[in-house]
Amino acid sequence: MARARATLPALLLALPAVLVFGVFAWWPLVRGLVLAGQESRAGADPRWVGLDNVTYVLADPLVATAALNTLAYTGLALVVGFPLPVVLAVVLTELRRTRSLATTLVYLPVVMPPAVAVLLWRTLLDPADSGVLNTLLARVGVEPQPWLASTTTALPAVVVAATWASAGSAVVVYVAALSSVRTELYEAAELDGAGVLARVRHVTLPHLRGVLLVMLLLQLIGTAQAFTEPFLLTRGGPQRSTTTLLMVIREYAVVRGDLGAAAALGALLALSLVAVSVAYWRLTRRWGSA
Repeated sequence: MARARATLPALLLALPAVLVFGVFAWWPLVRGLVLAGQESRAGADPRWVGLDNVTYVLADPLVATAALNTLAYTGLALVVGFPLPVVLAVVLTELRRTRSLATTLVYLPVVMPPAVAVLLWRTLLDPADSGVLNTLLARVGVEPQPWLASTTTALPAVVVAATWASAGSAVVVYVAALSSVRTELYEAAELDGAGVLARVRHVTLPHLRGVLLVMLLLQLIGTAQAFTEPFLLTRGGPQRSTTTLLMVIREYAVVRGDLGAAAALGALLALSLVAVSVAYWRLTRRWGSA
């Protein structure tokens, strides 16, 4: 009883925050799960349909196309966007006088409004001769390329733009992790004649292992929910080649007014990410104990 009385003030202080979190985080989640089992359209009363929305979503060819696009987007984003921040962080830690300025410049795209970033990339990738990239290519004798209008180059171009916009956040995390590495280790490696690559391999990467595993999972989850860059740069085109699952959810809810199907697809995506996260966590634990 005395222990309960001692903890009561702390519980009362935490109660408002817990209630606010429950209202704005857990209630929408519960409401979305309920909505996934209803036929809910604007102007009509919701009607319980069970798993019909899930069946409809899984049978929709657009969802299959978007799922493949999302997988391709995630794969490209991990290949390009996962090692790049690590390399930038290592380079920044090797700098001495200009580290603060370079870190600020690397992080600048993160705080740039998405609309401004899209205008910048549209100017850079404009398929006409006025596009910056095509102008540079023309000077070396290369024909202008429809970067955002071709099914071959649209998705890679969107991935590059998204990587540019988000890499700064990961760089800051890696730089913070590297700052905890003792300088004596680098000095000892230098005395042993280790170059930059050897120091990175034997000192830097082993100390980043835990952070790398966490960041890989976070980037996997984030890229699987890609929306801003594909939507603003290509609107899912050309020929649905950059349409992602989140764009289909938006189309269900906003364009078609089918809130039940949108909620069902969102629930399926969330469950898929939870399953991947659990499997990833178990694999990394097994590797860590091996």
